[in-house]
Amino acid sequence: MTRIPLRFRRLSARASIPAYQTPQSAGMDLSACLDAPLTIAPGDIAMVPCGFAMAIPPGYEAQVRPRSGLASKFGISMPNAPGTIDADYRGEVKVPLINLGRGPFVVEPGMRIAQMVIAKVEHVEIVEVEELDETVRGVGGFGSTGR
Repeated sequence: MTRIPLRFRRLSARASIPAYQTPQSAGMDLSACLDAPLTIAPGDIAMVPCGFAMAIPPGYEAQVRPRSGLASKFGISMPNAPGTIDADYRGEVKVPLINLGRGPFVVEPGMRIAQMVIAKVEHVEIVEVEELDETVRGVGGFGSTGR
């Protein structure tokens, strides 16, 4: 497995380094960098700081995704899942969490709140045409291919 360098800069002494939890994990866990617990009421969104910035190599992006355990047990997700962090962003990594559950949810300092996958990105050249090639699906949209 090829490993690309991901330069990491701590903005807070409390920041946790993103970490793979197992040798074959696709994503690195991101942790909340908080001074005190943060309560998210049902239906609310909170921007949770991670306490670090990073330099993603050109040609890559970071995809930030909800943690399945928080989603399935408590209804904690991300309103923009997956979120993209571009290679040229140098600000603090923050995770927007939404509480889709029925009760308040408390984010504790150091809690693992999301996962981050580094993925290769290809840029395309836009070519305007008069017609597109035909396909079996054609213009069929959401649900058009059945269950």
